Amino acid sequence: MASNTAGGFTCPTNGDDTPGRVCTVLSDRSCRLHSESESDIVPTVKCLARLCSRDEEERAAALRELNQQVLLRLELDKPGSARLSKQTLLQLLRLSRSCPLREVREKAGELLRTAQEQGVEVPRVLASGPSTFIPAKQILKEEMDQDILLESFLSLGRVDHMTMVMALHPAYLSCFLKAQHALLELDGPLPCHWRHYIVLMAAARHHCSYLVQQHSAGFLEAGGEESWLSGIQHAPTKLRSLQTLNKLLAHRPWLITQQHIQELVCSGADPRWSLAELIHAVILMAHAHSLSSFVWGCGLNPEPDHIGGYTFQPPSPGNLPRSPHSPAHEDGRQELVEGAMEVEVLMKRMVELQQQEEECTQEEMVTRFERQRSESIPTAVVREAPPDLVLCLVEDPEFRYEDFAPRGEQAPPTMRAQDYSWEDHGYSLVNRLLPDMGQVLDEKFQVVSNLTYHRMAMHEGVDTHTLRKALWNYIHCLYGIRYDDYDYGSVNVLLERSLKLFVKTVACHPEQTTARIYYSFWRHFRHSEKVHANLIVMEARLQAALLYTLRAITHYMR
Repeated sequence: MASNTAGGFTCPTNGDDTPGRVCTVLSDRSCRLHSESESDIVPTVKCLARLCSRDEEERAAALRELNQQVLLRLELDKPGSARLSKQTLLQLLRLSRSCPLREVREKAGELLRTAQEQGVEVPRVLASGPSTFIPAKQILKEEMDQDILLESFLSLGRVDHMTMVMALHPAYLSCFLKAQHALLELDGPLPCHWRHYIVLMAAARHHCSYLVQQHSAGFLEAGGEESWLSGIQHAPTKLRSLQTLNKLLAHRPWLITQQHIQELVCSGADPRWSLAELIHAVILMAHAHSLSSFVWGCGLNPEPDHIGGYTFQPPSPGNLPRSPHSPAHEDGRQELVEGAMEVEVLMKRMVELQQQEEECTQEEMVTRFERQRSESIPTAVVREAPPDLVLCLVEDPEFRYEDFAPRGEQAPPTMRAQDYSWEDHGYSLVNRLLPDMGQVLDEKFQVVSNLTYHRMAMHEGVDTHTLRKALWNYIHCLYGIRYDDYDYGSVNVLLERSLKLFVKTVACHPEQTTARIYYSFWRHFRHSEKVHANLIVMEARLQAALLYTLRAITHYMR
C-alpha cells in the first residue's frame, strides 16, 4: 500500500524539530531492531533501493550488484545464518513473492535458493497469497502485469497485499494511492512521522496489526522515536490528546460534539491544535479506521516481511494450513444451485425497483428508515486477544461500537443528509482548512460510488446502481445518517440478511470478521465483486465518520 513513504519524496518538517529527510521504504524497522552490523546491511539496502529506479539500465545494474553482494557474503567464512542479515533475507523473500518486475522476482528467488544450498536458514512465507479469503491465483493471475502495480513498486518500493487486492479495481486503486500519498507525504500542517503515528493509533482501535506494522516502518523511516511504538504513553502529550476523538471516530462518531473540538483547539488548550492540524489528524484517523475495515473484510494476510507473515522453520508436510477458498467448499453442488437462485431473485428485485412508480409519504419514508436502523443484526464474535504491538497503542480498549438505535432505548438525533452533507458542507470545509484535500477525497468517493462493470455474478449488461446505492445508504443508516429522498424499504428488498451481517461487521466491528461471514453472502458472485462491496463499505464508513466531525467543527467555528 502507499502507507510506506515513497522513494524520492521528502517529508517536510512543518515546524517539527525533526529535520526533514528523504524516506525510503526499503530500510524498515528491522534494520534498527536487529543486531547485524551495518556492513552486512547497507550495501544490500542500497541495491534494493536502486531496483526502484525508473531507468531500466540502472535497475539492471542494481540487480547485478545485488547478486554480487549476496554471493560475496555467502562465500565469507561465517556460520551460515550470519552470512546474510535477516533484513536482507526478508527483503529478498518479499521481492520473490510480489515484485511486478519478473527479472527481479526470479533473481530474488534464485538468491534465496542459493543461500539455502549454502547452509543459510532462509525464511518462507506462511500464506499462499495476499488474502485468506480469496485464492491467490485469482488475485495474481493478471494483476502482476498491470502498469499501476509497476508504478506502485517504482514509487513506493513495494507492492503489498492491499495494493494487490485493490488492483482488482484499477480505477479505484489509482485514486486511492493518490489520496494516501496526499495524506502522508505532501506538504501539510503535520510532520511526516506524526502522520504515521496517528494512523497507528487509529488502526490499533480495530486491532489491525497489518496497518500497525506497515506504518511502524513508515514512522521510523520518517524519523520517529522508536520508544513511541512501545506504548502510547511515550508519545507527546499533543498526540495523546487525540485519544478521545480517536475512539469516538472509530466506534461512535455521532457522539462527537463541538465541545470535543473546542477542548483541542481553543486558546486555553494545552497543547493546542490548530484547525488545519486537527482536520489533517481527523482525516488520517478516519482513513485508518475505514482502511482497517478493508483489511479485515478482505482477509488480508501479513506481508512476507511482517511478523506473522514468515517463518524460518521448515514446513511440516502433515500440518499444512487449509483454507476453504471455494464458496462451495462443503456441499458444492447444492450451494452452487442455491447461489444461482439467489442471483436470479436479486436480479428480479432490482428490475422491479427500477420500474416501481409507487411514491411513499414522507412519514412512511421516516418509518422505514427507523425500522432499518433499529433492526437487530448481532455481530459479536469471540476473537483471540490482539498482539501487544497493537494493545500498547490503545487507551480504553473496552470502548466499542454500539448500535446507533438499540431497541427499547432512546436514539440519538438522526443526522439528516439534507442538513449536513459532504457535497454541500463537508467538501468545502475540508478544502478550506486543508487545501485540495476535499478534492482528493471527493474523487475517491465519486469513483467508488460510480464504479461498475455492468455485470453481476454470471450476468452481463446489468445496471447495478440500485444495489450499490442500497449498500451505501445502509452503511450510513448504521451510523444514523438519513436521506429524506431515499426509500429504505429498498434495503430489505436488495440486501439479504447474510450480506447485512457482513456489511455491519466490516463497517462497525471489522476485527470480528471471519471467513464464514465472508463466504456466507453472495455465494455465486466473483471475489472481485465482494472486494467491490468492501470498497463501498470502506468509503461510506469514511464519509459518515467525517460528516459528524466536520459538523462539530462547523458548529465550533460559528
